[in-house]
Amino acid sequence: MIDRRGLLRGGGAVAAGALAITAVESGSDPAFASVMPALMGNPAETGESLGFPKHLTHQERRNLETFDELDFVVFSGQQWDRVRESHSDNIRAHWPDGHYTDGLAAHIEDMKFQFTFAPDTRVVEHPLRVAKDNFTAVTGVATGTFTKPMPDGKGGLIPPTGKKYAINMVTVSIWNRHGVMDEEFVIYDQLTFMRQLGLA
Repeated sequence: MIDRRGLLRGGGAVAAGALAITAVESGSDPAFASVMPALMGNPAETGESLGFPKHLTHQERRNLETFDELDFVVFSGQQWDRVRESHSDNIRAHWPDGHYTDGLAAHIEDMKFQFTFAPDTRVVEHPLRVAKDNFTAVTGVATGTFTKPMPDGKGGLIPPTGKKYAINMVTVSIWNRHGVMDEEFVIYDQLTFMRQLGLA
């Protein structure tokens, strides 16, 4: 039996695959097994999306719909007072650079950072959604333009380049029985992001 939580902590790149492996190992019919996509291009360039998987349980569909609302409306619209609709008060959020935060207030501050240098930041698509029991894995496309100075974390500012970005990302989430996330892993290629901003 695979320790799903241990595998998620061990590496974000394999997290989505771990869901599928666990379902196959257990002999269950995962909610996403009916979605057999044709090969996709780069969703950040093509806008491709597979929609919702078939045969979702009520809980699985609710979690995916809540995540859609979070990305497309709450995060993109900077409606920070609504983040608790999808996140528990003691949420642990993991980021691509290896740091994590505990608690809703700290997570909201991390999310706000993106808008300091790219105020037009938006999540515009969820190309692939996966759900199994209280786990979800959702790929997204985030876009924006580097038009404001970026805090460098050392008290200085990086001048804006005016460059647009469109990056692929994935968020793997663990939901509780109240329909909010207790833990999430946000994964994207930071080097690609920096290159698109003109910083690498």
